[in-house]
Amino acid sequence: MPKYAYHNRLSVVVPVKNEQDNVEPLVREISAALSGNTEFEIIYINDGSTDGTQATLDGLKREFPMLRVIRHRASCGQSQAVTSGVRAARHEWIATLDGDGQNDPADIPALLAKLADPTQPANLEMLAGWRARRNDTYLRRLSSKVANGVRSRLLKDNTPDTGCGLKVFARETFLQLPNFDHIHRFLPALVMRGGGAVVSVEVNHRSRERGISKYGLHNRLWVGIVDLFGVAWLQRRVRLPVIEPGSDL
Repeated sequence: MPKYAYHNRLSVVVPVKNEQDNVEPLVREISAALSGNTEFEIIYINDGSTDGTQATLDGLKREFPMLRVIRHRASCGQSQAVTSGVRAARHEWIATLDGDGQNDPADIPALLAKLADPTQPANLEMLAGWRARRNDTYLRRLSSKVANGVRSRLLKDNTPDTGCGLKVFARETFLQLPNFDHIHRFLPALVMRGGGAVVSVEVNHRSRERGISKYGLHNRLWVGIVDLFGVAWLQRRVRLPVIEPGSDL
C-alpha cells in the first residue's frame, strides 16, 4: 500500500517572474493536458513581477475558474514561490512546472500514471522529470551537466536531472522538508533522506520561445555550492527508525 495514495486530484504549481508572454499559452496547455479524468487546480505564484504578468493572470481567471493566483509583494526566488504554492494547494499531490514554457504539460499525465503502477516502490513520493534531450544552448547544457554531476556524486541521489522544473510529489512530503532558498535544486536528495523513493522519468524539453531566462552560468553552477554542502550535512545526520511489528501505532 503506497504511503500517499493518488486519487485523481492534483494541484499544479507554477512560479513566475516577468513571464507575461508565457502565462496564457502555458495555462491553456495545462488545462488541455489535465481536463477529463483529473480534478485539478492551477496555482500561479507571481514572484514580484514588474511587467504585465499579474494583469494577464487576472484576466485568465475569468476563463479558467480552476486558476488561483498568489502574489509576492517582492521577489523571494523560485524555491519560496514553490513553497507558497504548495502551502496553498488543496490537493494531496503536487505537480510543478517552470513558468517559461520549456516544460511540456502534456508529460504530466504520464507521470501521474506512474503513481498507479503497482510495480513502483510502495514508498514512492516523487517523480522527477529528466530532460534527456535538452533544447538549450551549449553553455547552459554544459553548466547543467556539471552541476548535476557534482550534486550526484556528493549527495548520491541517483537522479540524473535535479534541475528539471517538472516534478510530481506528495504535498505532505514537501511540507516536512527543511525549507531554505534553492531547495528546489535538492528535492530528490531531501525526499530520499526522509525515506521516500524518487523515480526519474524522461520528459520533453522545449526551447524558450518568449521572454528572457532568469538563470545563467553563475547562478546555475555556483550559487548552490553552500547549500550543497548543507544538504550533505543533513544527509549524514538523519536517523530513520524501523518500527517493530506489533507496535501500538
